[in-house]
Amino acid sequence: MAVTFYNLKSESGLKKLDEYLLTRSYVSGYLASKDDITVYSALSSVPSDEFVNVSRWYKHIDALLRISGVSGEGSGVTVESSSVVAEEAVATPPAADSKATEAEDDDDDDVDLFGEETEEEKKAAEERAAAMKASGKKKESGKSSVLMDVKPWDDETDMKKLEEAVRSVEMEGLFWGASKLVPVGYGIKKLQIMLSIVDDLVSVDTLIEERLTVEPINEYVQSCDIVAFNKI
Repeated sequence: MAVTFYNLKSESGLKKLDEYLLTRSYVSGYLASKDDITVYSALSSVPSDEFVNVSRWYKHIDALLRISGVSGEGSGVTVESSSVVAEEAVATPPAADSKATEAEDDDDDDVDLFGEETEEEKKAAEERAAAMKASGKKKESGKSSVLMDVKPWDDETDMKKLEEAVRSVEMEGLFWGASKLVPVGYGIKKLQIMLSIVDDLVSVDTLIEERLTVEPINEYVQSCDIVAFNKI
């Protein structure tokens, strides 16, 4: 279902978007899509941390665009620049015409879902099965995009060496991406880093438990947390 946002350059528009993203990781669906790019492009600058959910979403989409891109189609979000904000920032499309729905229902009644297969249908099904068996192609393994927080022991930890140690981990199907240092407090910063993995080859849990938090890397790394995990 398509949604509409109004005047995202205003505080009221950002507030509505922040409320919308409170229970959502993306603008539509469960994967990053063109809808996220549309809203991302409509924002004139990095959202203030005052809008916690928008800020979190913006940083994640920004990282995806720099690392792996966004390929999902989405549902067709619309961003209006009008300063007149509707009572609800997200507009739902009008209900489908009842007559059209009834006509579709009538058409469905004419379809025999449980009828017997014709000889042509049986032959076509057999040919498809034979073609699939002959091809013997292995299904391509899926990939995932991961955003990870890597935390040091204290404010005296050399963050440059910490990042070098993290990136020194090499595994088949593991690809390190962009990173940045994020202040935590009391002078301590954490490393936030993107990575892409081939699902059949890399387990994030194994990567953390057996590679990133053991010697010699644990000289710099105290712990690792998954911030976002999305299928590509």
